[in-house]
Order: sequence, then structure tokens, then C-alpha cells
Amino acid sequence: MFVDNVKIFVRSGRGGDGHVSFRKEKYVPNGGPDGGDGGRGGHVIFEVDSGTNTLLNFRHNRHYNAQDGEAGAKKRCHGKDGLDKIIRVPKGTIIREAETQKVIADLYKDGQKEIIFKGGKGGKGNQHFATATRQAPKYAEKGRDAKEYWVTLELKMLADVGLVGFPNVGKSTLLSMISNAQPKIANYHFTTLAPNLGVVTNKFGKQFVVADIPGLIEGASDGVGLGFDFLRHIERTKVIVHVVDAAAIEGRNPKEDILAIIKEIDKYNPEILKTKPQIIAANKIDISTEHIEELKEFFEVEQGIKVIPISAASNSNLQELLKEVELLLDTVSKEDIIFEPEFIEEEKFKDSFEIEEVEKGYFAVSGVGVEKMIGYTSLESEKGFAFFQKYLREKGIIEALEKIGIKEGDTVRIYDIEFEYYK
Repeated sequence: MFVDNVKIFVRSGRGGDGHVSFRKEKYVPNGGPDGGDGGRGGHVIFEVDSGTNTLLNFRHNRHYNAQDGEAGAKKRCHGKDGLDKIIRVPKGTIIREAETQKVIADLYKDGQKEIIFKGGKGGKGNQHFATATRQAPKYAEKGRDAKEYWVTLELKMLADVGLVGFPNVGKSTLLSMISNAQPKIANYHFTTLAPNLGVVTNKFGKQFVVADIPGLIEGASDGVGLGFDFLRHIERTKVIVHVVDAAAIEGRNPKEDILAIIKEIDKYNPEILKTKPQIIAANKIDISTEHIEELKEFFEVEQGIKVIPISAASNSNLQELLKEVELLLDTVSKEDIIFEPEFIEEEKFKDSFEIEEVEKGYFAVSGVGVEKMIGYTSLESEKGFAFFQKYLREKGIIEALEKIGIKEGDTVRIYDIEFEYYK
């Protein structure tokens, strides 16, 4: 069974907590802090698996969790990092955040491996927080939270040329005659239930990839009509070849068939028809050529879309079709069609923060946005410190500290920075 769109839940690992402990040795009665750091949480990693071409496995397992990092321990022992969760997907899989549908990553090449969500950092143990005035800190950082999201996986086949058309018009036969593909071929509807790929090699050794794209969704024979499920695979192709039954064996009008396909593509994404050149393969001329002139008059003369009469079954005029397809390929970019990332995973967490009253008069503040702000702000200058104070007020951190009872002269720690609080 071919599956090309699924929704799954992924979670990176939480960072392990830092540890609070003090050296206790026989001849060292007043040992200093020796709490170890927590381990990093495991990443969520997606990797291209060249041996698969469907997302079927994700129908049976929808939850994927990386391992949490271990907490630190005494004697400066570092907690073990959590194991990464590696998720293998077919080449051409696009990962989107489910709620916004923004692209997180496009896995479009062999061997590609992307960290999609990083595990939380491990918290620092109390060994890091000793100062001249606070030599026995009872504070250690908590590990950073895990990142968890529902994401959609969307498979868009990578091909230079897409064969589109109604069932039984000869797409699979054409693909088998011009390439190394061996698709299932029979004289009934819905023979092709999944895109088939074939590599075409001309007499000069030049190659391009052709995809036989299923034409209709399941239930079309009941009047559902053309569906969007097959259309996502056209987005990566560079040239569209409309394969049509020019002999009208099943009583349909070839011109109307092509217009119906064009209408569905335009409804799905108007940019496809604007950016991808098209050509028409008028198939089954070994049976009848009755509609060829009508097709040429309407599409070639009026629309500027070339019509090539062919017979896939008898291998007639196929080289002429390939020659025209190659000419069109020469007019488009040679770069792969990829979907650029739009989603920044920390958007969801950047404004969150936590405040902990470690002991009376001593408060610790943590959070992704706070840590990042400290990283790019110089607190040595008056201007930098003013910016720092403004940030704390705008994000509600000062208000939150006041709500839990901070007083003038109390100490606030934000990661590696300590300062006394004054209004």
C-alpha cells in the first residue's frame, strides 16, 4: 500500500537536572560544591532511507520519543546524554509543523540527515555557582524542557518529468517503453495506485527521471472526480506530459480530458502551470488518429502546447516525444525543486521562563529567551544593562519576581549572572 501523507507526534529528550552536593571527605570538613551537570536530552533526527518509497509504516506507529538526559550526580559526575530518536523516511519527504503547516525540513537527497528538534540542555550542577560571597550554593539548574510537536510528513516524488492523465490512457505503458521501470500494466482502471519512477537514457547517455503519477483518487468511478492526492507529486517535477487516449476508446473526448486535468492542477496550485512547461502525448494512434487535428488546432495553435502523436504499445514516435521533452528540460533550472524551511522550533518556547526561590532572598530565573538575550547583550556597558533591565520588565519577569515576594537587596541569578534587585 502506498501512503504519502501522515501525521505523527515527536518529542525530543528533556535535559537532566544539575545536582546539588558538597564534598564530604574525612580530612576535608568544609568541602566545596561538587554537584555534576545533567546530560543533554536526545535529539529528534530525520534521515533519508533510500530503500523505502512510502510512509506506510507511520500509519501503525504515530509516537516517537527521544530519551531524556540523566541527572548529574555528586563528585562532579556528569549525567548521561539521552539517546537520539532517528526516524527514517523516503527521499522527497517534507516535514511540516502540523498546526501552522510551515515547512521544518525537506529531505530531498540521498543520505540526508537533519536534526529537527534538539534535546534540552542539561542543567549545571552547583559546582558552577560558587562565588566569593556564596561559597556553598544550594542551587543547581534544572534541565531544559523537551520539545514536542505534532508534525505532518508529506511525500513528494522527485522526478524531472511527470506523466499525468486519466486511468487507462497508457501512462504506465509509456513509462515502461521509454525507461527502465517495470510498472504493473493491465486493462482496467486504477492499475497504478502509487507513483512509479523510471530513468530515461538517450543515445548520448543523458538521463532524466520520469514519474507515472496516478490520475484519480479512490472512488472516482462513483463521481468523486479528480483529487488532490496525486497532485502533490507534480510540484517537484519540471516538465508535465499530458498523456491522453487520442483514440477515445472509452468514449471520452481527449480534448476535454486534458482540460479537466489542467483545471484540477490549477485549482490545487496555480503556480504549477505558470512555472512548468507542458507537452501532450496523444497516445494510441495505432488504433485511431481521428482526434489528432482537433488536439493540435486547440492546444498547439491556440495554447502553445506542443502535441506529439504516439503509440506506446507499438513504440511509435516515442523518440520524437523524448526529443521534445529534452528540449523543454533544457529551458528549466537544473537545480532540484526544494521547499525551504519556514518554521523556527523555538518560537513556541522563546518567551517562556521559570523562577525558583532557591533559598530566602535568592531567586533563579531560567528560560530559552532569557539565555539567548544574555548571549547577545553586553552587560558591562550602561546601555547594555539598561537594555537587559528593559527586557526583564517587558517579558514580565520583574512582575513575576515581585509577585513571589522579592525584596530590595535580594539576589537574582540568571544563568551565569548574579545581581541585586532594586526598584
